[in-house]
Amino acid sequence: MDVKTEARQHTGIARQGRRFAAVLALALAGAPAWAAPLAVDPHEALYNLTLQSARAASGVVAANGAMFYKWGETCDGWTLEQRFRLRISYAEEDPTDISSTLVTFESKDGLRYRFNERRLRNGELDAEIRGEAHLDGPGKGGIAEFTKPEAATLRLRPGVLFPTAHTLALIAAAEAHQQFISRYVFDGSEVENAGEISAFIGAPLTPPGPQAPKPLNAPLLQHKSWRMRLAFFPASDSGSSDQTEPDYELSMRLLENGVSQDMKLDYGDYVIAATLSDIKALPRPGC
Repeated sequence: MDVKTEARQHTGIARQGRRFAAVLALALAGAPAWAAPLAVDPHEALYNLTLQSARAASGVVAANGAMFYKWGETCDGWTLEQRFRLRISYAEEDPTDISSTLVTFESKDGLRYRFNERRLRNGELDAEIRGEAHLDGPGKGGIAEFTKPEAATLRLRPGVLFPTAHTLALIAAAEAHQQFISRYVFDGSEVENAGEISAFIGAPLTPPGPQAPKPLNAPLLQHKSWRMRLAFFPASDSGSSDQTEPDYELSMRLLENGVSQDMKLDYGDYVIAATLSDIKALPRPGC
């Protein structure tokens, strides 16, 4: 597998944590009209990563690993700590081990975002990305400033969302029975502008019920949910996508409380599945 393909894979898995960071518990201060108060649950979860399918031409024969993320609430924002490791085996090449540690903060008004990610490939540093971004107001543009891997400044277009605000938009759209939503989202996973994410939303699903096997019987999973499929398009320097086909697609069962029951990351030639193995609730701050 070439370096560019591995980079896409690394970025895609890292973005899983951003995508499934739980949504805002209160309406965003001054947020757009689609924002509404949602009863969400700060929590930590563990997922097993496996290869679901692969085309022969991909060369991928196996994959296994794990992803952990911890979404917490502070008095003025939302924190995410995410770690993953994945070992990819190939038919005619040595296996590749990739891992990442990510920490982010997003303010409750949706206007400030900090990110810090460290990625390893076969035990050696592959990339380190750090910076922060802010918007000038609800629905307005803003600035993203990177300090690693090198100093860089990007101008964000009006209407850009940060990851938690985007998840809020997905749930609000699902509650309103919308089947499609497209937004530009900046997550800081690469030194690039906000990319477009188009989401297709299915009909609401009933909870698995308390009699389901563990961990599906957990109280955090006893909520309405929707199947969603997200297509990720990269952005050009102008801030809009030049591609007609997405870099990759992500499908998930997203619950109304911000928890994701399962995920699948589709690169076209192969699909990585993330299966929930453990989950527990986290306390809220005493603000």
